Amino acid sequence: MRKSDEDHEKIAIEVEGLSKSFDGKLVVRDLSMRVKRGQIYGFLGPNGSGKTTTLRMLCGLLTPDSGRGSCLGYDIRRDSEQIKRHVGYMTQRFSLYQDLSIVENLEFVARVYGLADPAGEAQRAIERLGLAGRERQLAGTLSGGWKQRLALGACILPKPELLLLDEPTAGVDPKARREFWNEIHKLAADGMTVLVSTHYMDEAERCHEIAYIAYGVLLAQGSIGEVITKSQLQTYTVSGANLAALAETLLGRKGIDMVAPFGTSLHVAGRNAATLEEAIAPFKGDRQLTWVPSPPSLEDVFIDLMARSQDNFQ
Repeated sequence: MRKSDEDHEKIAIEVEGLSKSFDGKLVVRDLSMRVKRGQIYGFLGPNGSGKTTTLRMLCGLLTPDSGRGSCLGYDIRRDSEQIKRHVGYMTQRFSLYQDLSIVENLEFVARVYGLADPAGEAQRAIERLGLAGRERQLAGTLSGGWKQRLALGACILPKPELLLLDEPTAGVDPKARREFWNEIHKLAADGMTVLVSTHYMDEAERCHEIAYIAYGVLLAQGSIGEVITKSQLQTYTVSGANLAALAETLLGRKGIDMVAPFGTSLHVAGRNAATLEEAIAPFKGDRQLTWVPSPPSLEDVFIDLMARSQDNFQ
């Protein structure tokens, strides 16, 4: 795991064999991953897959049962206090004071971090995140999107090197999500490393690299193109009549690994081209159906991974 100093400087997070259990249940199993500095790294997976537990281990809030790693050059076991000083962690639950205004919350956080000019730092965060004009509004009266902006502003006040975002846009409308992600890309362009967990495919596609974790096991990681290529899925888009009945018929047939509706069409995929062709051959002669070979989408890959991860968990 040791590298040259030059390579080490380019890595924000590197862990190997990370595992964590609660009450005898293995929540994270032998996880290894690497995140480069200045990168937006997407962390995906279903609820209960171990994403939040992993984030908490990375930032020093939980100690792993086994495995090793570093975050910003600090050992995740020995140097948790140093890690906390350089990491901004935004939890799923809004954790600022509901009965304080935007500016009061930000000034309070600035004082907690011991910043030299709390009022000035709060005002700069307000301007940067488009909160101007709402400074005196109570946090508890903000919509989900505005609360997320405020929470992000509080996280970046101490200018962390690494930002950990746990489902930051869950329940937020599409416009607010887009604006939030525009800010994330600005932060990354300024050199900040961002590790973000999300359920949204459009958000995953905004990341430089992604990882997919299910039931504690890391199943895929890399760039979007790499993850799609490694899936080895061969995909058909099917349009026509009675697609729901067709989907029921195809599910479970040998050679077919994924069947999923997409709007008015159906995606049918398999990891072996020959067995897939054999499985769908009886249906390709149906004149009511049109079968078109198509490249697999990221969502195709994740649906396939999720189906396989359930068997893995059992």
